[in-house]
Amino acid sequence: MTIKLLYFASLREALGLSGEEMTLPAAVCDVAALKIHLAARGAAWQALTQAKNLRAAVNQRMAGSDAAISDGDEVAFFPPVTGG
Repeated sequence: MTIKLLYFASLREALGLSGEEMTLPAAVCDVAALKIHLAARGAAWQALTQAKNLRAAVNQRMAGSDAAISDGDEVAFFPPVTGG
């Protein structure tokens, strides 16, 4: 399955990219498994599993860790942000 990934705010800066397209192994079928798969890339990527308030959206809808992902989906990750 191939999905589109988007990274926002400080996560985008830490990873050095705003998005990518990725082909996933069959075992990666929900947001939690996707975060673990990405965290295996190394130190900067581990923020995906260690950040307490990291949000995810699947196809532009807020999604929990148990949300299923399918071929062609867009998955976005973004940390909480504050503003004033």
